[in-house]
Amino acid sequence: MNAFSTAVKFFQDCGLFIYPSLLIMALGLAIAIERFIFLNKARSENRKVWSHVLPMLQQGQFKEVHGITAKSDAAIGKIVSYGLARMQSPGRREDLDAAMEEGMMEIVPRLEKRTHYIATFANVITLVGLLGTIIGLIKGFTAVAQVNPAEKSEMLSASISIAMNNTAFALMVAIPFLLIHAFLQAKTSEIVDGLEAAKISFLNLVQRLKAEQGR
Repeated sequence: MNAFSTAVKFFQDCGLFIYPSLLIMALGLAIAIERFIFLNKARSENRKVWSHVLPMLQQGQFKEVHGITAKSDAAIGKIVSYGLARMQSPGRREDLDAAMEEGMMEIVPRLEKRTHYIATFANVITLVGLLGTIIGLIKGFTAVAQVNPAEKSEMLSASISIAMNNTAFALMVAIPFLLIHAFLQAKTSEIVDGLEAAKISFLNLVQRLKAEQGR
């Protein structure tokens, strides 16, 4: 029996509870792929925009940078744009920090969006698999009670094997989902930390330029 036939027989033996498990797996994979692509794109765009505007900021070209970041969809662009908009009116470093923090509060939920569903799906599919196992065992013991005693052992063994397939499949999906969730969370944290570092660099740069202009 080849691998394909083994897989088909495995799914057939799981019974009806394999269908909600497959649906949960499909949803979780779709979210994981979408989040992975989104986070990779966000990190790439942030690096591109920051490397572009940093030399301009160092030269004090705030109006030009504001024009670039105002049109940018990158997270770092929005944060810098918030800070530059606040610079139009006189204020302290704390005011700039508060303005940029407002931008962070808008951006971070977008980075974390839907990621938590993957961990939830990992827990749910485990419970669905366990429920399928329990229902399968109940049906198996019910059927065994009505058959010839000579066939009970063989039938009970087959019923338990079929019931356990649900839990096995659920665990095969849940364990990778938990690892994927941890990976995406780490990736999100890396981007947020990069935004925080860029924000501090911007504030320090603005403060230094203001000090130089005040001399």
